[in-house]
Amino acid sequence: MRFYLFGFILLLAACTGKPSFEDPSLGGPKLNLEEYFDGHVVGYGQFQDLFGTARRRFEVDIRGDWDGERLTLTEDFVYADKTTERRVWTLTKTGADTWTGTADGVYGMASGVEDADRFNWKYKIDLPVPEGTLTVNFDDWMWMLDERRVLNRAYMKKAGIDIGEVVIFFEKKR
Repeated sequence: MRFYLFGFILLLAACTGKPSFEDPSLGGPKLNLEEYFDGHVVGYGQFQDLFGTARRRFEVDIRGDWDGERLTLTEDFVYADKTTERRVWTLTKTGADTWTGTADGVYGMASGVEDADRFNWKYKIDLPVPEGTLTVNFDDWMWMLDERRVLNRAYMKKAGIDIGEVVIFFEKKR
């Protein structure tokens, strides 16, 4: 019986709807990563497991620097348990609306596409967790809400199975 319940849960998780560029834009201002993240941005977020249970909350302070070719993002995370983490991303604009990037722990190159008010970023990373690290795939979506605010929802998979999501609210500081 437990096997069937587990199988049902996996099937249900696989059927969960995810964003797509096939979805219509919600009409917010165009998201240009190099403009939005150049400077100081703060974010507030949490990780929720497959069942929707909030497991970890954090704040992130981001300092961005756009040099005309590369966007460097220095992300300083502070988790609710007071642990900290720093991740430095180097993103390269590869076309009018396309990006690649890397950071410590990322396997190969991350890739992303901007479209109207949204951005989709995909990568595989060794993610620090309280027990060590966890290798996961991220399908990261951002939507520009207005000139100062971006909503981020990142779907996480391990071995092709949904394990949870991260929701972050970003705010650009003046």
